Amino acid sequence: MKPAAPKVSGNNHPDFGGLRRSNVKPEYTEASDGALVVSIGRYQQAALAEAYRRNAGAVYGLAKRLLSDHARAEEVVQEVFIRLWNGPEKFDSDRGTLRSFLLAQTHGRAVDMIRSDVARRKREDRETREQAEGGYDLAREVWDMALASHVRDAMAVLSADERVAIELAYFGGRTYREVADELGEAEGTVKSRIRVGLKRLRAELVQVGVTVAAD
Repeated sequence: MKPAAPKVSGNNHPDFGGLRRSNVKPEYTEASDGALVVSIGRYQQAALAEAYRRNAGAVYGLAKRLLSDHARAEEVVQEVFIRLWNGPEKFDSDRGTLRSFLLAQTHGRAVDMIRSDVARRKREDRETREQAEGGYDLAREVWDMALASHVRDAMAVLSADERVAIELAYFGGRTYREVADELGEAEGTVKSRIRVGLKRLRAELVQVGVTVAAD
């Protein structure tokens, strides 16, 4: 499918809205590329129409091949001919044909769009990862806060001896021997006290819906 041809509504504002083939004046159909571009530089709508008639199919074909998207290929076609309309002096007939010039413009614009797409996808992937990681961290933080609250509540049901021994061993990072030395108790007594206290603590946590692995 070929894109609609341009219709020029003002000196600097081409309007791509279905220019009829009859709008191309006979004097331009045999004009050289150089002469055609000179006329475009004088804001001759018919000259732009002839340039479009000669080259739009090739421009669209390249854009479509690079982008694999009809709508975006049409967008490139419009941009390429807008550039020609606004900057005809950039074309040098001594360096090649008008078609080659337009195809180079097409390739450059399509590649820019592809690079932009790649950069956008990378940015979106990064933002998605950051959001997922952030959401995970937030969920874990909320869970840790809730668990800590449940543990504090459950610890309240323990005896003072059980609570102190567990706090020293599990929250204070001490060994059983160090706890025993600090409390002036036998190590076996401390171990038994901690074991009983942990069973009661686990039972309290299970009642409020916190799953605790068995020893």
